[in-house]
Amino acid sequence: MRTASITRKTKETTISVSVQLDGSGTAKIETGIGFFDHMLDQLARHGLFDIEIEAKGDLHIDMHHTVEDVGIALGQAFRQAAGDLRGIVRYADSYLPMDETLTRVCVDVSGRPFLVFRTAFNTDKIGAFDTQLVREFFQAFAMNAGITLHVETLYGVNDHHIAESCFKGLARAMRAALSKDSRQLDTIPSTKGTLGG
Repeated sequence: MRTASITRKTKETTISVSVQLDGSGTAKIETGIGFFDHMLDQLARHGLFDIEIEAKGDLHIDMHHTVEDVGIALGQAFRQAAGDLRGIVRYADSYLPMDETLTRVCVDVSGRPFLVFRTAFNTDKIGAFDTQLVREFFQAFAMNAGITLHVETLYGVNDHHIAESCFKGLARAMRAALSKDSRQLDTIPSTKGTLGG
Protein backbone atom coordinates (compact mmCIF):
# COMPACT_ATOMS: atom_id res chain seq x y z
CA MET A 1 0.00 0.00 0.00
CA ARG A 2 1.40 3.35 -1.07
CA THR A 3 0.82 5.51 1.98
CA ALA A 4 2.61 8.32 3.79
CA SER A 5 2.12 10.70 6.69
CA ILE A 6 3.84 14.05 7.08
CA THR A 7 3.85 16.53 9.95
CA ARG A 8 5.08 20.08 9.43
CA LYS A 9 5.36 22.63 12.22
CA THR A 10 6.66 26.18 11.89
CA LYS A 11 6.00 29.46 13.69
CA GLU A 12 3.30 30.10 11.10
CA THR A 13 1.55 26.75 10.68
CA THR A 14 1.04 23.29 12.15
CA ILE A 15 0.05 20.73 9.55
CA SER A 16 -0.52 16.98 9.48
CA VAL A 17 -1.14 15.15 6.22
CA SER A 18 -1.77 11.50 5.38
CA VAL A 19 -2.14 10.10 1.87
CA GLN A 20 -3.14 6.75 0.40
CA LEU A 21 -2.42 6.82 -3.34
CA ASP A 22 -4.48 3.70 -4.10
CA GLY A 23 -7.59 4.85 -2.33
CA SER A 24 -11.23 5.51 -3.09
CA GLY A 25 -11.26 9.32 -3.08
CA THR A 26 -12.22 9.93 0.52
CA ALA A 27 -11.15 13.18 2.12
CA LYS A 28 -11.09 14.62 5.61
CA ILE A 29 -9.75 18.13 5.25
CA GLU A 30 -9.73 21.01 7.71
CA THR A 31 -7.51 23.98 6.85
CA GLY A 32 -9.73 26.77 8.13
CA ILE A 33 -10.11 28.00 4.53
CA GLY A 34 -13.42 26.87 3.07
CA PHE A 35 -12.66 27.31 -0.62
CA PHE A 36 -9.25 25.64 -0.25
CA ASP A 37 -10.85 22.68 1.55
CA HIS A 38 -13.25 22.39 -1.40
CA MET A 39 -10.35 22.32 -3.90
CA LEU A 40 -8.41 19.73 -1.91
CA ASP A 41 -11.55 17.60 -1.69
CA GLN A 42 -11.68 17.69 -5.50
CA LEU A 43 -8.05 16.54 -5.64
CA ALA A 44 -8.88 13.53 -3.47
CA ARG A 45 -12.15 12.65 -5.16
CA HIS A 46 -11.04 12.85 -8.77
CA GLY A 47 -7.61 11.35 -8.14
CA LEU A 48 -9.05 8.49 -6.08
CA PHE A 49 -6.56 9.40 -3.38
CA ASP A 50 -7.51 9.11 0.29
CA ILE A 51 -6.32 12.34 1.89
CA GLU A 52 -6.50 13.62 5.44
CA ILE A 53 -5.26 17.13 6.22
CA GLU A 54 -5.45 19.10 9.42
CA ALA A 55 -3.90 22.56 9.24
CA LYS A 56 -3.81 25.40 11.73
CA GLY A 57 -2.21 28.57 10.45
CA ASP A 58 -1.88 32.29 11.05
CA LEU A 59 -5.12 33.13 9.24
CA HIS A 60 -5.35 36.36 11.21
CA ILE A 61 -2.52 37.56 8.93
CA ASP A 62 -3.75 35.99 5.68
CA MET A 63 -4.14 32.59 4.00
CA HIS A 64 -0.76 32.51 2.26
CA HIS A 65 1.29 30.55 4.80
CA THR A 66 -1.41 27.95 5.30
CA VAL A 67 -1.97 27.32 1.59
CA GLU A 68 1.74 27.18 0.79
CA ASP A 69 2.62 24.94 3.74
CA VAL A 70 -0.22 22.53 2.95
CA GLY A 71 1.19 22.34 -0.58
CA ILE A 72 4.64 21.57 0.83
CA ALA A 73 3.41 18.85 3.21
CA LEU A 74 1.03 17.29 0.68
CA GLY A 75 3.75 17.23 -1.96
CA GLN A 76 6.15 15.54 0.47
CA ALA A 77 3.48 12.97 1.33
CA PHE A 78 2.87 12.16 -2.34
CA ARG A 79 6.59 11.81 -2.98
CA GLN A 80 7.09 9.53 0.02
CA ALA A 81 4.03 7.41 -0.77
CA ALA A 82 5.14 6.91 -4.38
CA GLY A 83 8.31 5.16 -3.17
CA ASP A 84 11.02 4.39 -5.72
CA LEU A 85 8.57 5.02 -8.63
CA ARG A 86 9.10 1.49 -9.93
CA GLY A 87 6.38 0.42 -12.35
CA ILE A 88 4.51 3.72 -12.60
CA VAL A 89 3.22 5.14 -15.88
CA ARG A 90 5.17 8.36 -15.11
CA TYR A 91 3.77 10.72 -17.79
CA ALA A 92 0.14 11.76 -17.98
CA ASP A 93 -2.08 14.63 -18.99
CA SER A 94 -5.65 15.74 -18.51
CA TYR A 95 -7.92 18.13 -20.35
CA LEU A 96 -10.49 19.20 -17.79
CA PRO A 97 -13.63 21.01 -18.97
CA MET A 98 -15.80 22.81 -16.45
CA ASP A 99 -18.67 24.62 -18.11
CA GLU A 100 -17.07 27.48 -20.08
CA THR A 101 -13.55 26.70 -18.83
CA LEU A 102 -10.96 24.28 -20.22
CA THR A 103 -7.67 23.57 -18.46
CA ARG A 104 -4.82 21.31 -19.55
CA VAL A 105 -2.61 19.68 -16.91
CA CYS A 106 0.47 17.64 -17.85
CA VAL A 107 2.71 15.86 -15.37
CA ASP A 108 5.98 13.96 -15.34
CA VAL A 109 6.66 12.13 -12.09
CA SER A 110 10.36 12.56 -12.71
CA GLY A 111 11.91 13.47 -9.39
CA ARG A 112 12.92 16.76 -11.06
CA PRO A 113 10.56 19.49 -9.86
CA PHE A 114 9.43 22.23 -12.20
CA LEU A 115 6.25 24.27 -12.62
CA VAL A 116 4.84 26.08 -15.63
CA PHE A 117 1.60 27.80 -14.61
CA ARG A 118 -0.28 29.65 -17.34
CA THR A 119 -3.59 30.38 -15.71
CA ALA A 120 -4.99 33.86 -15.27
CA PHE A 121 -7.86 34.92 -13.05
CA ASN A 122 -10.28 37.73 -13.72
CA THR A 123 -10.59 38.91 -10.12
CA ASP A 124 -8.39 39.02 -7.02
CA LYS A 125 -10.72 36.94 -4.85
CA ILE A 126 -13.04 33.96 -4.94
CA GLY A 127 -15.09 34.83 -1.90
CA ALA A 128 -12.38 35.53 0.69
CA PHE A 129 -9.80 33.35 -1.10
CA ASP A 130 -6.93 35.14 -2.87
CA THR A 131 -6.71 33.77 -6.42
CA GLN A 132 -2.90 34.24 -6.40
CA LEU A 133 -2.76 31.39 -3.89
CA VAL A 134 -3.77 28.83 -6.50
CA ARG A 135 -0.36 29.20 -8.13
CA GLU A 136 1.34 29.21 -4.72
CA PHE A 137 -0.21 25.84 -3.91
CA PHE A 138 0.77 24.32 -7.25
CA GLN A 139 4.34 25.64 -6.89
CA ALA A 140 4.73 24.21 -3.38
CA PHE A 141 3.14 20.90 -4.36
CA ALA A 142 5.24 20.39 -7.51
CA MET A 143 8.54 21.28 -5.82
CA ASN A 144 7.95 18.93 -2.91
CA ALA A 145 6.33 16.08 -4.84
CA GLY A 146 9.30 16.10 -7.21
CA ILE A 147 7.19 16.43 -10.36
CA THR A 148 7.37 18.44 -13.52
CA LEU A 149 3.96 20.09 -13.77
CA HIS A 150 2.46 22.20 -16.54
CA VAL A 151 -0.91 23.85 -15.93
CA GLU A 152 -2.57 26.00 -18.59
CA THR A 153 -6.11 27.28 -18.68
CA LEU A 154 -6.92 27.54 -22.37
CA TYR A 155 -10.01 29.64 -21.77
CA GLY A 156 -12.46 30.46 -19.03
CA VAL A 157 -14.52 33.22 -17.47
CA ASN A 158 -15.68 32.15 -14.02
CA ASP A 159 -12.81 32.17 -11.52
CA HIS A 160 -14.32 29.39 -9.41
CA HIS A 161 -14.47 27.19 -12.50
CA ILE A 162 -10.91 28.14 -13.49
CA ALA A 163 -9.48 27.22 -10.09
CA GLU A 164 -11.51 24.04 -9.81
CA SER A 165 -10.51 22.87 -13.29
CA CYS A 166 -6.84 23.23 -12.27
CA PHE A 167 -7.29 21.09 -9.16
CA LYS A 168 -9.43 18.47 -10.91
CA GLY A 169 -6.97 18.38 -13.80
CA LEU A 170 -4.12 17.81 -11.36
CA ALA A 171 -6.10 15.01 -9.74
CA ARG A 172 -6.75 13.21 -13.02
CA ALA A 173 -3.18 13.63 -14.31
CA MET A 174 -1.57 12.48 -11.04
CA ARG A 175 -3.95 9.52 -10.82
CA ALA A 176 -2.89 8.38 -14.30
CA ALA A 177 0.83 9.10 -13.87
CA LEU A 178 1.07 7.26 -10.56
CA SER A 179 -0.90 4.24 -11.74
CA LYS A 180 1.01 1.00 -12.23
CA ASP A 181 1.83 -0.29 -15.71
CA SER A 182 1.49 -4.07 -15.64
CA ARG A 183 4.12 -4.41 -18.40
CA GLN A 184 6.87 -2.84 -16.29
CA LEU A 185 6.04 -3.45 -12.66
CA ASP A 186 9.67 -4.08 -11.69
CA THR A 187 11.16 -1.36 -13.87
CA ILE A 188 11.99 2.30 -13.28
CA PRO A 189 10.37 4.12 -16.22
CA SER A 190 13.54 5.83 -17.43
CA THR A 191 16.35 4.90 -19.82
CA LYS A 192 18.71 6.08 -17.07
CA GLY A 193 17.40 3.36 -14.76
CA THR A 194 16.72 5.97 -12.09
CA LEU A 195 14.46 8.96 -11.50
CA GLY A 196 15.24 12.02 -9.46
CA GLY A 197 18.32 13.60 -10.95
